Amino acid sequence: MPERETPDHDPNSLSDDLFANLPEPSHQVPSVDSTPPPPGSRRARREAAAASPRQNTDAPTTPVSAPMADEPPIGQGSPVAPAAEGIAVSATPEPTPAPIVGSSLDDLFVAETSHEDRAPRKKKRRVGCFVTLGILLVLIGGAVYGGIWVMNTYGDQIDELMGWGEPTDYEPGQATGEATITIREGDTGSPVSTALYEAGVTKTDRVFYNYLVSENIEAPFYPGVYSLQKQMTAAAALEALSDPANRMENTVSIAEGGTVSSALNAISESIGIPSADLDAAVADPRAYGVDTDRLDGWLFPAVYTFDPEVTASEVIQRMVDRTREALSAAGVQAGDENRILTIASIVQREGHTADFDKVSRVIANRLDPSNDQTHGLLQMDSTAQFGYGLTHEGPVASWPWDEVVGDENPWNTYVHAGLPVSPISNPSEAAIQAAQSPADGPWFYFVTVNLDTGETVFSATYAEQQAAEAQYRKWCEENPDGGCY
Repeated sequence: MPERETPDHDPNSLSDDLFANLPEPSHQVPSVDSTPPPPGSRRARREAAAASPRQNTDAPTTPVSAPMADEPPIGQGSPVAPAAEGIAVSATPEPTPAPIVGSSLDDLFVAETSHEDRAPRKKKRRVGCFVTLGILLVLIGGAVYGGIWVMNTYGDQIDELMGWGEPTDYEPGQATGEATITIREGDTGSPVSTALYEAGVTKTDRVFYNYLVSENIEAPFYPGVYSLQKQMTAAAALEALSDPANRMENTVSIAEGGTVSSALNAISESIGIPSADLDAAVADPRAYGVDTDRLDGWLFPAVYTFDPEVTASEVIQRMVDRTREALSAAGVQAGDENRILTIASIVQREGHTADFDKVSRVIANRLDPSNDQTHGLLQMDSTAQFGYGLTHEGPVASWPWDEVVGDENPWNTYVHAGLPVSPISNPSEAAIQAAQSPADGPWFYFVTVNLDTGETVFSATYAEQQAAEAQYRKWCEENPDGGCY
């Protein structure tokens, strides 16, 4: 072999030899799918990304043959720079699609769907969000409202329990000055607590009542006016009310069904007004606007509290005024007061509260001019007793019966038809209401058949009345000490 000569290095010699021996390139034109992809599909997203200005600059350089002048470009939409034969050119591959912002794993595995198919899903998510937000708002609003209600209702108790806010009771040693409170018949811890607060004795309206409850104290309260101090603790106020020395003697109780005589005795004993002063005060009923000779029926039964300096006439005037209030409340017309009070005074003495309106009906039926059974005679024991001068106390058996019902006094309804000349007792408000508005019924008679329970039988005929009286006599035989006559 001849000796190899080392030629001068030509940088293009290797490329020339390489490309000179390459086979001629085939003129294959790749087919192009011109069908547009469905909107929203992965293919559509890839092509959209390829059309973007982002290029992959790291693509490798691959030697290719220069195309013939009449050959179409390679690849749809992929520009290739012109190159001379034997010169390496850089082929630009199809760019890698850019990642879709906001895509998720669902986009990789869920079948392609159109925008129309995806829209309802977004709407449902929006509706769900609104529902959740609405529920949260309702819960928050309910919690806020509940908290406000609890604080408004139990705020004082919560403050007291937690030690918040101002103290509800005065401190010991703060008591000063003088205060008076009035306790009425039947008053319990709650009204007494209010009376103490209104008089300036205790600091709050409920502190006294709460003290009784917390200490489990069952204190009896007696009617009257009590002298205390202001700014007392609840405990000190209870101690003062329990001390008889603090009770001012100016309270009197007038009993239902009593007379003027029994009322004056109670007044004198309770508030210390001399009997002579009281007798003088009731001597002329017209001084109080009462058009009768007696004040029986006009001294309203109730518990009264008076100032220590009250006079006898002031006491009587207040009781008469209270009677007028009851008459007005019942709807009694002016000029009809004495008639209604007379009926009410009999109802009070003859019946039980539950039967007041029926007794009032018996009186009305007996006084009816068309009545041919009783001829207008009421024949009420209470009227005969009052007219005879007997007190209303004691069993009927203690009466001299024949003498009482035969007496000719103007109150005896066994002798005189119609109503007595004036009331026979001080009637209650319930009796006044019954006298003004009697019940509907055909009754002319009644008799109490059980003196223990007060059971009363009302009858329309005398035969029915006789049967009821037999029932009464049987009860008396079985109860010899029951007070029968």
